[in-house]
Amino acid sequence: MAAPPPPISSHAAADPSVKKTFVIGTRQSKLALLQTNLVLSELKKSWPEYSFQILSKETAGDLNTTIALREFNTKNLWTEELEQLLVAGDVDIIVHSLKDVPTLIPQSCTLGPMMKREDSRDVLVMKKGLPPMKLSELPPGSVVGTSSVRRTAQLIRLYPHLKIMDVRGNIGTRLAKLDAEDGPFTCIILAAAGLLRLELGDRITQYLDSKNGPMLHAVGQGALGIEIRRDDKVVHEMLSKIGHKETTLAALAERSLLRTLEGGCSAPLGVETEWVQDSDGSQKLRMRSIVVSVDGSESAEVEIDGVVNTPETAEAFGVTVANALVEKGAGDILETIHQNKETA
Repeated sequence: MAAPPPPISSHAAADPSVKKTFVIGTRQSKLALLQTNLVLSELKKSWPEYSFQILSKETAGDLNTTIALREFNTKNLWTEELEQLLVAGDVDIIVHSLKDVPTLIPQSCTLGPMMKREDSRDVLVMKKGLPPMKLSELPPGSVVGTSSVRRTAQLIRLYPHLKIMDVRGNIGTRLAKLDAEDGPFTCIILAAAGLLRLELGDRITQYLDSKNGPMLHAVGQGALGIEIRRDDKVVHEMLSKIGHKETTLAALAERSLLRTLEGGCSAPLGVETEWVQDSDGSQKLRMRSIVVSVDGSESAEVEIDGVVNTPETAEAFGVTVANALVEKGAGDILETIHQNKETA
């Protein structure tokens, strides 16, 4: 990764020819706009000498909410239209949910430093009117709604007596489908971060993680991916001031894991990272990860601690975890998934 850009000089800041207004691109959903405003607020506080505008646009994933996510042939459902604006210079920053950002982005673009992560876990949300239950307590035949291959594979592996049904749409739409009196769903699984940011935390029935559920979340879940032009040193410097080192390093490690496995956003790969104290007092990143076959019959999982203190060591740690998963059989599972997609 390139070295940090030089600081913005006072001479440049005073030069009227230097850009003073920056455009932030985002999707048009309520959650996307809320997340963008979180970034906007921090930028305004740290850089009061600049002004910022928001430009929102629908993406392919927004325009088609009927096809199951696994049926799309592209991984950049939520990013392509916005990235075109970024490359063309029409926007200077894009705010994404990081889990929606493919591991391979345009060569002229890069992810900047990331703000502190929201809760990264998945959660169970019960239909209104039903008593609260844990996943393990749901009776046979209960219908669980999710549009995620990762969640579906883990659910089938752990709870074969449950019925999994696809559910698409933004959070409000999915909650409405869940709560509809004539709707089929007993519960749905969502990301905690979206519900918490929308102040819908009261709908959470159970937090899911390696000890509860147990289910592992998506790569980058809970973090905001802030995409910029690779050569834009001014914007990189802006983001450096509002960035959170631990979030950035953990997210880079997770994305390196996914990129190395070449699974892309649709791979049934679950992950969980946390910072832990080693016996000598040093801080290490602990990564748990699992790859599950689509039918839940096969899985490979690992838990590894590593020293992660720079973007370079984060990338290397992701590769280490990926290689360990392959040794446990993840490569064969993913190869079978790819072959089945090609022949479908």
